[in-house]
Amino acid sequence: MTEFRIEHDSMGEVAVPKAALYGAQTQRALDNFAISTLTLPLRFIHAVVHIKKAAALTNRELGLLDEDISWAICTACDSVLAGHHVDQFPVDVFQTGSGTSTNMNVNEVIAHIASDLAGQKVHANDHVNMSQSSNDTIPSAIHISAALALKQQLYPALEALHTSLLGKTEALTDVVKTGRTHLMDAMPLTFGQEISGWASQIESNYVRLQIALPQLLNLAQGGTAVGTGVNAHPHFAEKFAQQLSEATGLTFVPADNFFAHMSAQDTAVAISGQLKTLAVSLMKIANDLRWMNSGPLAGLGEVQLKALQPGSSIMPGKVNPVIPEAVCMAAAQVMGNDVSIGIAGQSGNFQLNVMLPLIAYNLLQSIELLSNSCNELADKTIATFQVNHTNLNKALAQNPILVTALNPLIGYEKAAAIAKKAYQEGRAIVDVAQEETDYARDELEQLLNPEKLTRGGL
Repeated sequence: MTEFRIEHDSMGEVAVPKAALYGAQTQRALDNFAISTLTLPLRFIHAVVHIKKAAALTNRELGLLDEDISWAICTACDSVLAGHHVDQFPVDVFQTGSGTSTNMNVNEVIAHIASDLAGQKVHANDHVNMSQSSNDTIPSAIHISAALALKQQLYPALEALHTSLLGKTEALTDVVKTGRTHLMDAMPLTFGQEISGWASQIESNYVRLQIALPQLLNLAQGGTAVGTGVNAHPHFAEKFAQQLSEATGLTFVPADNFFAHMSAQDTAVAISGQLKTLAVSLMKIANDLRWMNSGPLAGLGEVQLKALQPGSSIMPGKVNPVIPEAVCMAAAQVMGNDVSIGIAGQSGNFQLNVMLPLIAYNLLQSIELLSNSCNELADKTIATFQVNHTNLNKALAQNPILVTALNPLIGYEKAAAIAKKAYQEGRAIVDVAQEETDYARDELEQLLNPEKLTRGGL
């Protein structure tokens, strides 16, 4: 049976599990918020811990915090950042909208560990939370965690996917295939040209997300309760940003206007919009691959994706495009997260947004889903799929739309008649064109050469 100890806060006494490192306010949150089984990601908790360490160093430098207590807080923070005590942050995402419960959860855990290290009482509010409020800490943690996730997770994943796509573009630069518009046969292009379009989409998403990063480097920290900086040293924000920058390798700065960064979450909403755009791009690429792989007999059968697992519990031998399907589902989740973040961003009432934990959870989940999707798509689909040249060449030979190349010579209506006849009779377009025009066979073969038509021009 669980043994308890008695902790107290400003509201009175609370029974807390004896083994827990957290205290009364965390326990109240656990008792009050039984909404889901979702907790804030460890990356977000670590961002809050980074704030606690930078604040302790800054407050010591400013002469506000005892050196021994500052050392104990920093050492406790280092322990959590090293991956210890991950089970001590159990607060539900759906909690008080400021994220106060999570802020106090971190404060209490750090205070508990620091008290043991210092051999004296380290107070969660008076020491660990010195010069801070949940109202500037949680918005800052959203920016810090998202910036680090972009830098450490998503950017490398986008680079890997882009490199994989460029490699496939080069490998298939001379492979001609039938183009499709409205899912119907269209003029030919090379496989390399088609995949270059995907590569360009990924590159554009990378650029947009790179441009967005500097906005995340502006922090609300120092605004404390409502943006005025009450109970914080006048130099706290600047020195805090310097300490945090040294610890993370990113150049964080105090926001030009604390009131905007605490009452609104416009930057998170904007970043989420860029993540949604990437999700749309990935879904387009994944669905193209699914169509190309369809068959192998009754579909397009242009490519064969690597077989990763049995595709059916009842149909032996069936293999499905599982990675593109998984990527599509992840993309759909990111699009849904963007809707939630947009709604949450509107909940900035006067001096504080009150849906901060939801924004933090969804933003970081979107970054993680997209990062993993890019890596899976690059490694298990783009790099490994094989082209079915027989099917490509067969479709090309009978593609009636090739007659488009004759438009400048015989006119649109005459070309349309040839295309319809070729399709109805199941014949190659060059054979019908030879019957219906005065052009010689060798000339028509040059005019209707699919490879030449991929180069554009007249």
